[in-house]
Amino acid sequence: MSTHRDPPPPLIILTLAFLNGYSSFAAPSDVSGTNHTATLHLRPHGRMYEMLELYSNDDYDLNWDTTPPPPTPSRGTNPQSCDYNPCRELQTPCAQLAASSGCLCPGVSGPHVAPEPPDLKRLSMEGPAVVVQWCAPSSVVTRYEVVVGTLEPLVFGEDQRSGVVRGVGQGVEVCVVAVNDAGVSERQRRSCTMYEPPGDSSLALKAGLIGGALGLLLLLSLAVLLWRHRARRKADARITQAMEETLLREGNGRG
Repeated sequence: MSTHRDPPPPLIILTLAFLNGYSSFAAPSDVSGTNHTATLHLRPHGRMYEMLELYSNDDYDLNWDTTPPPPTPSRGTNPQSCDYNPCRELQTPCAQLAASSGCLCPGVSGPHVAPEPPDLKRLSMEGPAVVVQWCAPSSVVTRYEVVVGTLEPLVFGEDQRSGVVRGVGQGVEVCVVAVNDAGVSERQRRSCTMYEPPGDSSLALKAGLIGGALGLLLLLSLAVLLWRHRARRKADARITQAMEETLLREGNGRG
């Protein structure tokens, strides 16, 4: 490691140069021609030459720059967003991704603020159980809880985005809440829903058959009523015609 040397003032260097014979002035009689201007010749030698050589190495620069060097870019200046999906199961926390690759994470509330509600995405049947799927909020979360009606909450890890629950009946409210050291997220419309089991295809087929049979029966009934109505009108017409003919014959007989 080289030792830092304070640069000597130029006035001191010039003074030492004059004292040690670094300069010689030519007398007017020694100057050729009629120009009697004194000429200064600097010829470094001896001790002063060694001093000048000492201060002319790489450790010393008369034109030194006191401006501090620009800061070295940190690893966190990468403008790329982290490959983070809040709905992905077993997703690595974005803070860890940012620490390892220097990517950018979306803004999140700190651990001293109660988390925002998760987004409840879907309820689906898996045999006799129900699978609940959700997405993480933009908050620090230590665990998730799935609440089914008045039952005890089911606890899931901070990196989980789905859970299997049982005992979910039709019309029962299902909610997902996020928890950290500051509190529990509020139950909102985005994090709660009423469970409606999917319809049975066989029941739908039976309902369709029954509806079709009822429709056919109604059409037959309408056809029978129409036929009877027309038959009655024809019978009435024949009776009326017969009565007119009888009255006409009686009138002719009297005449």
